[in-house]
Amino acid sequence: MHGRAYLETPLGLVEVVGAADGVTEISFVTARRAGAVPNAAVRAAARQVGEYFAGARRAFELPLAPHGTDFQRRVWSLLLRVPFGSTIAYGELAAAVGRPGAARAVGAAVGKNPVAVVVPCHRVLGMQGQLTGYGGGLWRKEWLLCHEGARPTDPHTWSER
Repeated sequence: MHGRAYLETPLGLVEVVGAADGVTEISFVTARRAGAVPNAAVRAAARQVGEYFAGARRAFELPLAPHGTDFQRRVWSLLLRVPFGSTIAYGELAAAVGRPGAARAVGAAVGKNPVAVVVPCHRVLGMQGQLTGYGGGLWRKEWLLCHEGARPTDPHTWSER
């Protein structure tokens, strides 16, 4: 059974969607859909995401079931290994996935990540440490990185705090 729940965060409304086998989507949204009924996976995800935003959680323990190509799922799986408060460059991620010349393909896969925050695509930076692309907006990416205590390698690429 598919489930859906919403939670208010410092970055706005978050929608959590899941099936019996796990969480399929976590995204920033502007409105709630009617008839949201959470299942067990969705309830657990909403609780853990709330704990993350409250500063009480650094890692997630959730069954994930995002929909994507094999390549996208490999990239997302590697993102799960980037620790809280750390960052990785697109080129480094491409090398880790076994395609060192495919930073753009990796960037496209990162951009298709359907499980925001939990699959930490916000931890991927440009080669010089600059903030680049984030589906929820660069301001959210910067907030998430600051929340985790990550620091820019190039102080001119992030806004003043």
